[in-house]
Amino acid sequence: MEQTGICYIVGGGDFDIGRFYPKKEDCIIAADSGLVYIEEAGYHPDLIVGDFDSLGYRPKGDNIVCHPVEKDDTDVALAAEIAIEKGYRKLYLFGIGGGRLDHTLANLQLLTDLCQKGVEVFCFCPDCTITAINNGALHFTDDYYGTVSVFAATQEAKGVGIKGLKYTLDDATLVNNRALGVSNEFVGRPAEISVKEGVLWVMWQESMECRLPEMIR
Repeated sequence: MEQTGICYIVGGGDFDIGRFYPKKEDCIIAADSGLVYIEEAGYHPDLIVGDFDSLGYRPKGDNIVCHPVEKDDTDVALAAEIAIEKGYRKLYLFGIGGGRLDHTLANLQLLTDLCQKGVEVFCFCPDCTITAINNGALHFTDDYYGTVSVFAATQEAKGVGIKGLKYTLDDATLVNNRALGVSNEFVGRPAEISVKEGVLWVMWQESMECRLPEMIR
């Protein structure tokens, strides 16, 4: 059954509490040592998932999903899998950057996979917010400021359009071995980033006073 709320997943990377405000209908999942951040923020997770090598101990309770250390997926990916099984189609990921670079790259690959499955995901890092779009568009309001970058997450991203930013594109093709879309800028106008075929990563400087961009599929 599809859920109307948002699933908040917190990993053990660098944590920014700015957008962490789950409501009653939302779900909170701690991925291993992400539990520390959740408890410090004054919340209790609905589930705690992981092998607990980073946390250093196995938590007690009936909301624990324990996995062996030797496994094919990261703790954040396992948490996301549970969220999807529970019917959540919108995920907010925290603590997914910083620390080990290999884990950061794994989380970006996870973002691509979730996007291709039709799940809406926003990743909140201390210095930026990241999302992915697949055959769709992202709309920003005119109060955004700072830099925004666009990368091809798949080998090619075709039919890329960028409107309302300092540098624009029309029906372009981006490839994943050239950073053509890096370091664009908001200029006080509504902006749109779109792609017709393939997946784009879009990352921008966090603007807490602005509502999150609207994702159109």
